[in-house]
Amino acid sequence: MTEPVETSKLEQQRVERLEKIKRLGVDPYGGRLDNVEPAGTVRAKFDTNIQPPQRAICAGRIVLLRDIGKLIFITLRDSSGTIQLGLSKKLLETQWELIKLIELGDIIGAEGQLGLTKTGELTIWVDKFTLLAKSVLQPPEKFHGLADTELRYRQRYVDLWANPEVMQRFKKRLAIVSTIRGFLQERGFYEVETPMMQTIAGGAAAKPFITHHNALDIDLYLRIAPELFLKRLLVGGIEKVFEINRNFRNEGLSPRHNPEFTMMEIYQAYADYNIMMELTEELICSIVKKHCESSTMQFGEYTIDFSRPWKKIPYAELFNQYCGCEIHDIAAIRKKAKEIGFEEAKMDDEVIINKLFEEKVESNLVNPTFVIDYPGKLCPLTKRSKEKPDYAERFELYIGAMEIANAYTELNDPLVQYENFTSQVKGAGEDENTFRSLDEDFITALKYGMPPAGGLGIGIDRLIMLLTGTTNIRDVILFPLLKPEK
Repeated sequence: MTEPVETSKLEQQRVERLEKIKRLGVDPYGGRLDNVEPAGTVRAKFDTNIQPPQRAICAGRIVLLRDIGKLIFITLRDSSGTIQLGLSKKLLETQWELIKLIELGDIIGAEGQLGLTKTGELTIWVDKFTLLAKSVLQPPEKFHGLADTELRYRQRYVDLWANPEVMQRFKKRLAIVSTIRGFLQERGFYEVETPMMQTIAGGAAAKPFITHHNALDIDLYLRIAPELFLKRLLVGGIEKVFEINRNFRNEGLSPRHNPEFTMMEIYQAYADYNIMMELTEELICSIVKKHCESSTMQFGEYTIDFSRPWKKIPYAELFNQYCGCEIHDIAAIRKKAKEIGFEEAKMDDEVIINKLFEEKVESNLVNPTFVIDYPGKLCPLTKRSKEKPDYAERFELYIGAMEIANAYTELNDPLVQYENFTSQVKGAGEDENTFRSLDEDFITALKYGMPPAGGLGIGIDRLIMLLTGTTNIRDVILFPLLKPEK
């Protein structure tokens, strides 16, 4: 049997008020309330010239309460904003005993005539009052804001109504995702759902979460990417397809990483990575135009200009510029890696190259930059360039020194893909050998014939970070993963 949670003195006082409300014959947790309008809508429609004066019904949480005897002013907050209520004993005499028991944090409904106070504040002069939910916990800091960052993440349900800017950020996130869906659907893309539990972890190089299905007695993996299933749909004849959904990677936590994150992947038959570049730039710029005040915005220490056209710079050129050595000079690259402190002797050449790129190059990519033409060995799912066979037709988009998107001209040769998969499985480390295996069914799908295609992945959480000027990924995920409380 668990120990009862200790009740604070303030909580006990609120519970006592709750009992008094019950003794009045009032249900402190209310019920249905019809014809409720958002506070923002009420404000927008108010017109002093309309006669008789307009009426409104609003519901929300009490965030400010001024009791001056026979008159009480309340600031009510809902998801659209705030509105003032005026409650007078004259209009509400039969409910006045109940009204005197309400407190900050309570959820109430109010109906009445709209009007302006002497100071010009729009007010609902309440003549019908409803208690909808009694709060038995004291609001944080009298609604000056829930300031403790860790507590905000753990109690997002408080953070949302205690900090209006948090509510606005998440509403903006929802609006941006809706815009993305509309943008793609207007261009003929179909939105689909693919399995989140998979028998083989594939589509990316990452460590998965492992679970077990009891009835079938098999291990399953939470997906690290939807790529291989979406490509199966290309084989099946869905020529433009996308998915916005969760990926899971059993990796560390940081301001830019959450083990559960939202990814969008797009595939278009008969396209290539150049088409994906055009699509990415057009998509993000359309979002900026619709949802941001300016094409220039602040992201931490960086000022980012989203103006078009965006830069396109080869990987090898950036590597040479910022690492100080040619990408084919492996001896110089290993020397540089050793100087930085990498254990280069234990790493393959391609791994060292990529780690140096992350260390030396990424921090310089502030304005939107397409890094194009990656070393081929880093890209087992990508078609090689016909002009430069050592390089793959791949780009990564960097904004604010952070990777936002990754795209390929997709490899659709089943024999080459089989060879790449085989070498990838053989080259996996000991820990990865426990979950890496060859997706033979995907090879079978390719053997039936997959059309040439371009593929694109965009990290939705990171994109939202940029467009809301938020430098910690936990601030754009409603319920981020946190360490257990001690």
